[in-house]
Amino acid sequence: MSKLTHLDETGAARMVDVSDKALTDREATAEATITLSAAAFETVASSTAKKGDVLAVARIAGIMAAKKTSELIPLCHPLAITKAGIEFETGDNAVRVIATVKTSGQTGVEMEALTAASIAALTIYDMIKAVDKGAVIGGVRLLAKSGGKSGDFVAETPKSAKPAYRSAGARGRAKPAALMNEVAMPVPRRDADQQRDANGQREAFRTFMTARRLRATEWAKDAGVPAAQIFAFLTGKQRSLPGDVAERLARAAKARVEDMFR
Repeated sequence: MSKLTHLDETGAARMVDVSDKALTDREATAEATITLSAAAFETVASSTAKKGDVLAVARIAGIMAAKKTSELIPLCHPLAITKAGIEFETGDNAVRVIATVKTSGQTGVEMEALTAASIAALTIYDMIKAVDKGAVIGGVRLLAKSGGKSGDFVAETPKSAKPAYRSAGARGRAKPAALMNEVAMPVPRRDADQQRDANGQREAFRTFMTARRLRATEWAKDAGVPAAQIFAFLTGKQRSLPGDVAERLARAAKARVEDMFR
């Protein structure tokens, strides 16, 4: 008899009967990474894509995909999802998508998390394909799950945590290994809180740029600061902008420094 639960005794496909399973709280987290050319990455980081804010659109697409999983994957159960969230980590010309889904039910949400991460990455591709048709999506996998009869699962950190990317001969494409701070290696609470605060400021800064239609290179030139400072902050290479840089940018945008981070 097959150990695959989606096959019956005769080998025919079936939807697993979960009627007798207990209702439990379930959660799953999955990831996907899209590796971009330098030009495409700048477009994403500076929110200057012709179609709009790339990450904002990708976030909504991922959430919608989580809710539609049973319509895309034939034998998945329709679930009452209680949470679907998408986060992004950027750096080294790549965007890492992290999807988390929760429910209270009789079956898990691993497929919902994987679908959400995949569709968010595909949406990023759709948003930037005019700039980089060679962008590569890879590293789609389940990071963790909890709840249910099978218990908890945490993915092992791979020896070489590198998503798919162009061959070494391709220009403008870097290996985003630095993004792979996997869940198997917990971050100290203080560092995690600081990172969360930095991410919040970064998202607020990106929203400020989008609302005022500020292009990083032009804004930096008007402010008399290196554009690299803006990109380093937007991509997570530095946690904050130097005080003098923030003040110059605020003056150039005719705003207060605090307006850029809230």
